[in-house]
Amino acid sequence: MSKQELVLKNARVFTALNTSVIDRGAVWIVGNTIQYAGPEAALPATSADCEVIDVGGRFIMPGMTECHAHLSFADTSPFDIGAVSVETATITAVGNAEKMLSAGFTSAVSFGSNYRIDVAIREAWKAGKIKAPRLLAAGRDVGATASNVDSPGGLSQIADGPWELRKVVREQRKAHVDVVKIFVDGENINRNAPAGELTFHDEEINAIVDEAHRRRMKVATHSRSAAAVKQALRAGADFIGHANYLDDEAIAMLTAQRDRIFVGPAIAWEVRYVSECESIGISRETVRAQGYEAEIQATVVTMKKLHANGVRLVVGGDYGIGIARHGTYARDVEYFVDLFGMSAADALICATRNGGLMYDQGGSVGTLAADTLADLIVVDGDPLADVRILQDHARLQVMQDGRWI
Repeated sequence: MSKQELVLKNARVFTALNTSVIDRGAVWIVGNTIQYAGPEAALPATSADCEVIDVGGRFIMPGMTECHAHLSFADTSPFDIGAVSVETATITAVGNAEKMLSAGFTSAVSFGSNYRIDVAIREAWKAGKIKAPRLLAAGRDVGATASNVDSPGGLSQIADGPWELRKVVREQRKAHVDVVKIFVDGENINRNAPAGELTFHDEEINAIVDEAHRRRMKVATHSRSAAAVKQALRAGADFIGHANYLDDEAIAMLTAQRDRIFVGPAIAWEVRYVSECESIGISRETVRAQGYEAEIQATVVTMKKLHANGVRLVVGGDYGIGIARHGTYARDVEYFVDLFGMSAADALICATRNGGLMYDQGGSVGTLAADTLADLIVVDGDPLADVRILQDHARLQVMQDGRWI
């Protein structure tokens, strides 16, 4: 039996290979693979039984990648994330996975999971049992004693010293995770480990990264300060989360490693916390004293510099923590435009091509090009005129792996 063929024509096609749009474009799909994306007039010959859909001038773009995913988090306080049973957290994660896919995020990179839930989600998706993004699955957060994640529950693994931390990484390999998430420094609301306070010695983080890489796993870091970013880069970590307060040396180090590193500011939690704090009973004065307004301002300065230097920035905003709720993932694209001053096209490239490369550096997702996987979004509207359109799920028709969701 021949593979199903489909042509989407009369489209405005954004391939994410560059910032341009093909005004009278077409996308040709065979099975789960794109064969062609380009001008409709240059569309190659297709088979006689190929289905053709006229999308009426709608905008077609690659599926997006959520690059700081926490599928098992239940939109609760940061202090309550791990205080949940494995059963409840699993049910939460299955629902969040479907929300993420429906929002146009066809791939995701996890930045920490309760228990071993991410691995179960990844395997259930592969088996066709659930709707979910393609997922690089993380294990539980790895931290040292008195680090940001040193709390009871199913969220963290705590160890001290190089060999104990190597053992933790080996345990995560045994659990079949793809990404080891570590906390290099802390968080302003944590009295034990504020942002900027390094909680690993160099030999400890070096041991984690070495052990992870020799076992074919990536390392993602929570690194808010310049010192934390520099320590992570010297150790060879792959994905840098946050990178808020950077000095010139940290900027230069990230720029020098821009062909291998990915940086995600994950700013949604701070933005929502500052703007909606009073709705959860916390005064603006308290939030200001905690330093979150200053943190957002510092992040804006940093991200503008990194973008200008060609460092690959990706979207993903710690959704699932407090008032940065699941389902609102595309707000990150808006923040990249409104806060970081990017063009809409550059912000979309961060959400598509850059995120796709973070998921798979072979480039199987994130662009509309021949021989890539057929993950795409048909948008009723023009995200290049207003990226907020992507937050209206009713305007999105999502395809993953050649199938409409």
